[in-house]
Formats: sequence, C-alpha cells, structure tokens
Amino acid sequence: QVQLVESGGGLVQAGGSLRLSCAASGRTFSTYAMGWFRQAPGKEREFVAAISASGGRTDYADSVKGRFTISRDNDENTVYMVYLQMNSLKPEDTAVYSCAADQIYRNIPVTRSPDYWGRGTQVTVSS
Repeated sequence: QVQLVESGGGLVQAGGSLRLSCAASGRTFSTYAMGWFRQAPGKEREFVAAISASGGRTDYADSVKGRFTISRDNDENTVYMVYLQMNSLKPEDTAVYSCAADQIYRNIPVTRSPDYWGRGTQVTVSS
C-alpha cells in the first residue's frame, strides 16, 4: 500500500521558517520523482517544488525560488523521506502543502499530475 504522510506544518510568523517532511512507503521511492504542491483557501492547487529520483535535478515555482529548498533521503530501505525547507515565509505562503510522487519527473513540475498524493499538512503564516 502506497503511503505519503506529511508532517511539520504549523503556525509561524512572517519571516520565519518551517521544515516539512514527507514519509513515503509502499514502493521503491528511490526510483520516483517527488514533489510538493500547495492549495490555499479558494485557490487552485499549485506546484511548489520537485526533485528527481537521484536528487540531481530540482525545480521550483517562481514564487518560492531562493526561499524554499527541496531535498530527499533515499537511504532508508522501507521509508523514504522528502523535505521542504521553507525560509523567509510570507502570509501568501499560507496553504495546505501536499507531497506527491511519480515515476516520470515531468509529471510533477510540468503536467502537475503525479500518480500519488499525500493528504497534506497545514502551513499558516501570520503577518
């Protein structure tokens, strides 16, 4: 059974930082591209960041470039971790952040239709 479970969300003041984690299990996720999306109330879901299976390629939405960093840990045999370090947070970053996975990299930053999704974690940035 595939599971993507996010954690690390919360309430933070503008200018602060949070680190989101995603624990992936049920597949050999070391061969999967991983990514993060977010959805704010009343808005469509948007792409945030992607990382290739090897970790050698990353892509970011323009709105988060220079502030967010995606990384991954493929060392675990059964649980693979993906992280999103978020710095210099702004109120407009407030959203539910969801982890995603797909065997084809472009399905995350380009077509934005990955096969697997987590349920999400709430990030709230106060002004």
